[in-house]
Amino acid sequence: MRPKTSFLFDLDGTLTDSVYQNVTAWKEALDSENIPLAMWRIHRKIGMSGGLMLTMLSRETGMKISEAQAKRLSEKHAEAYERTQDQIIALPGAVELLQTLTKEGFEWCIATSGEMDTAKINLKALDLKPDQINLVTRTDVTHGKPDPDLFLTAAEKIGAKIEDCLVIGDAIWDMLAARRCKATGIGLLSGGYDTSELERAGALRVYEDPLALLEHLDEVATRS
Repeated sequence: MRPKTSFLFDLDGTLTDSVYQNVTAWKEALDSENIPLAMWRIHRKIGMSGGLMLTMLSRETGMKISEAQAKRLSEKHAEAYERTQDQIIALPGAVELLQTLTKEGFEWCIATSGEMDTAKINLKALDLKPDQINLVTRTDVTHGKPDPDLFLTAAEKIGAKIEDCLVIGDAIWDMLAARRCKATGIGLLSGGYDTSELERAGALRVYEDPLALLEHLDEVATRS
């Protein structure tokens, strides 16, 4: 029997247009703690876990971030992000892509570096409820991206071999995590990274957005 492709999706910037809301939310949180960081530098870190982001931030700025301050930053980011929820919408083709996969019998799971509170905001834009889909969040794993824990846990949740899974993501962190667990990375340009960056990080194919992936589904998906 031929293996059947399963799909593991990142959320922010992959299914929802929410990357730049994330950037501004982190900027607001950092500014409130008098931590200077240009927005373009914040953007380059979106998609990795918040904890790793703050570790890299400490390295770049030379500032020591205590556990208490890291907790405050995460809370302030979540509060600022929640205030942008009316701006967050599904990316073109995202809803139709998930509906098509379900209709055609493909297993899929969303694996996000965010926690449940922020995941719910994005899922609302997709007209999805957390208890009605396969979902893995940051609190379900020990390490966030670019470690592969999220995608390994997602594959296990849907009963798929990781080697038969496509990881769909918009950031290099998704592609690096896919490579580390021997899944196949498929990049989308909807998060602000360009084609060459995603390919260097391991993407087999790169498409503009979920709609473009849907239109080229036969290029990447194997039916059993």
